[in-house]
Amino acid sequence: MYRIAKKVELNPTVTRMDIEAPLVAKKAEPGQFIILRTDEEGERIPLTVADYDREAGTVTIIFQKVGATTEKLGHLKEGEYIQDFVGPLGTASELEGLKKVAVIGGGVGSAIAYPVAKKLHNLGAEVHSIVGFRGKDLVILEDEFEAVSDKFVKMSDDGTWGTKGLVTNALKDLIESGETYDEVIAIGPVIMMKFVAALTKEYGIKTIVSMNPIMVDGTGMCGGCRLTVGGETKFACVDGPDFDGHLVDFDEAMERGSMYRPFEAKKREETCNLFAKEVQ
Repeated sequence: MYRIAKKVELNPTVTRMDIEAPLVAKKAEPGQFIILRTDEEGERIPLTVADYDREAGTVTIIFQKVGATTEKLGHLKEGEYIQDFVGPLGTASELEGLKKVAVIGGGVGSAIAYPVAKKLHNLGAEVHSIVGFRGKDLVILEDEFEAVSDKFVKMSDDGTWGTKGLVTNALKDLIESGETYDEVIAIGPVIMMKFVAALTKEYGIKTIVSMNPIMVDGTGMCGGCRLTVGGETKFACVDGPDFDGHLVDFDEAMERGSMYRPFEAKKREETCNLFAKEVQ
């Protein structure tokens, strides 16, 4: 059992939790993920390591309530326990030796981009963070990005936070103003990563994307997280989640990901109704 040491609601649908898991915290690195179950009969879901504190023995997860399990997780309180918390899984982001990097986060994907930006900052790299949300009410980790970024560009679809526009607009402006990057790291909705990769390909800038398809076991056995990268089948849970953005078949990834949305929505609605009855 793993105790919830701290819980913070970052916005109406996104929650941050610090979980007491000292063995996971000891080994966790940016880019890796954990798999948890809320209870003995719960489903297994993967969540990216958003941060960690080796001294305190805690691992931070940030999640959006989109399905039944994240809805259940969101109802747990500080001091309560999670049944299983397994990790770290996946391959850590390769950040050593990079001198100047543009880190791009979109929506909840910013929770995955932040530990990457933080690690780069701690390694002494120059970090330009470009972060986008639909609007100001959905913004998360603003202060955290400010603290680890040499340049922090804020973008929003409706113009209520930072500059109105897309993260690709901001990246293109920086490149055309003379900024050069060893690498661009993009993390967020698949469609966002697709267009970031298309832009950087024009300029010949190496680009890494973090792919997070449906996973079950996290060890490559089930094959649910398969992707096509450079014409070859890869498994996000063991080969990734980081991949060369210029080689990923994003259209295939989006088609596979959309297959499960109606099921997720239905299960979340059932779970919400269950909690509503318990409150009554």
